[in-house]
Parts: sequence; structure tokens; C-alpha cells
Amino acid sequence: MNQVDEIARSAPFNLSLVRAKLEELFELDSADELGVRLLAGGRSNLTFELTGSDRKWILRRPPIGHRLETAHDMSREVAVQRALANSPVPVPRIVFADDDAGHAGGSYYVMDKIEGEVLRTDADFAQVDSAQRRPLSFAYIDCLSALHTRDYTALGLGTFGRPTGFLDRQVRRWTKQLTASKSRELPILEQLGRQLGEQVPASSQSAIVHGDFRFDNMIAQVADQPRIAAVLDWEMSTIGDPLTDLGLVHLFWSGWEGIDNPIAGTPSTHAGYPSFDELVERYSRTTGFDVSELGWYSSFAFYKMAVILEGIHLRFVNGETVGDGFEDIGTMVQPLAERGFAALP
Repeated sequence: MNQVDEIARSAPFNLSLVRAKLEELFELDSADELGVRLLAGGRSNLTFELTGSDRKWILRRPPIGHRLETAHDMSREVAVQRALANSPVPVPRIVFADDDAGHAGGSYYVMDKIEGEVLRTDADFAQVDSAQRRPLSFAYIDCLSALHTRDYTALGLGTFGRPTGFLDRQVRRWTKQLTASKSRELPILEQLGRQLGEQVPASSQSAIVHGDFRFDNMIAQVADQPRIAAVLDWEMSTIGDPLTDLGLVHLFWSGWEGIDNPIAGTPSTHAGYPSFDELVERYSRTTGFDVSELGWYSSFAFYKMAVILEGIHLRFVNGETVGDGFEDIGTMVQPLAERGFAALP
């Protein structure tokens, strides 16, 4: 069995059908071999790099096994990326999508691969030149501001979500998904969900929400003028309260500092990166949004991440994960819940 045959046999999608579609769209020459490899990261949806003789693409499909209800929706990723094409929010071109693909977990899509750097680990953040750390960080938060100030109705996303009652539904949704994802008793996390539900703030803005806006979901180009070349992983995107994204930025930027985690590094622990407060000030100034109740949103971010990680832990326990780095995911859930309580106003 040659290498291409081995790839076709082991990949969790039908490589022959993917190849045929690429050829039909004149993306791939019939004489080219098509390589495929599982990319690092991707502890939720599965992400593969496809390689031709002179082109590269990315294929995204849902995970294998247990899935949270409404998560891993490839059609959402496709819809929002197509809507944001040619906007100030950079996204890859969607090459094609299949919403009825039994060979790929129900649905999948292929997009252009954007070249650049994915800053995932603390080592990645440390390798950025000290002179580029602040401008790169501000490019990141400015990208979020640009997303949140797009006119989603004009972009054709008026029915993409339901902003009225968004926060109440979010708390209920993640509480329900915790019940569906538990592999053990988690009383502190359950109590955090109840308190969040009792203290939901009145929401005054609605915007396109990414749902997982962190550096390793970006393609960064770090040069004389650092920029975000692409925003990726739109599986949780919707229309809702934009401060839920900012709360998650807090978690990723500094909130989980000191928690041993295999997911991503913490920029604030490296000299030269701005503080989270500086990012908030810049975001508030560029969007005009009121951020006075950000504590609740930060607490909700800890809760949401803990629920997600408990779901991943369940898949790991059941032997349904693909790739490495899952064995310690479950140890993060308890400390995340504790920090969620500490963040509550």
C-alpha cells in the first residue's frame, strides 16, 4: 500500500470524493497527488491540511464520537466566512462545502490555506520580537472591534442568530451541555452556572460573535507591520452580545494564568505584551461599547470553557479523540470554575 492509499484508508473522510470536487472546480490537476495530514491543535472540530503540487487547502469536519448539541456546525462556519469575505475582518476563501456528507461526520468544507504563523504556545509568544508584541496585540484586538462593528444585517446575517435574550439562552445552553457532557460530579461548576443565571446583565449591543477569539484561532503575519491575516474556527459564531467575546479574550490573555494547560499560551505572562486592561481600553474606545459589567462576561467565559473541556475530557475517556494532548484536559475544569466564581462582580 503506497502513502496516498494509506492516507485515503485512514482519513476520517472520503479523500477520493474530496479530490474529485477539487478537480471539478479546477483547483487540483488530475495528475497531481493529493496529500493530507492532521494539523496540530483542533481539539474540537478536526482540521486537515490538503496539499497539491503547488497549492494547499484546509479541510474542516466535525469531531468523531460525542458532540455537544448545536456545536461543530460546519454550515455556520461557511456562512459567516462567506459573509465576511472582502470585509475588514480577514477570512480564508471558501472553496466548497458539503452539508450532507455522511463520509465526513455529516458535513465538511474546504478553504484556502493562509500562510503565516499560529501563535499557540508560550514558546510561540516568546519568539515574537519584543518590538512587534504590542502592535501585534493591538492588531488582534482591533480585529475583534472590526468584527463587532460590522452591520450584520447588511452582510446577509440578519437571521444568523437571535440577539434578544441571548445571554439567558447562553447560560441555559451551556448548563444543558454540561449535563450532557459530564463524566463525573462537578458541583462547583454546576453552582457557577446557577449564579451566572441569577446575575445576567441587561445586554445593550448585538453583533457578530466569534465565540472562540484567541490567538491560536488566528493566522498572524509578524513583520515590520504585524497583522492578522485570517480569523479561523467560526463554529461557535452567532449574533449576540459582543462582550461574550471580550470575556473570552480575558480568559485567554491572562485569566487562566498559572493553570497548567495544554491548550494555549498566556500572552500576559511575557514582557512586552500589553495588559488586558489596555486591550479593554482600546476596544471600548474603538467600538464605543460600555464595558462596565465585564466581570460577569469574564466569569461566563470561565464557565463556558470549563464545559467545553469537560466535553473533550468525556471524548478522551471514551477513546474518541484524534491526536495528542488530551490526557490533562480534564484537570483544568475545577480551577476554571473556581476562577469563574472569583470573576463574578
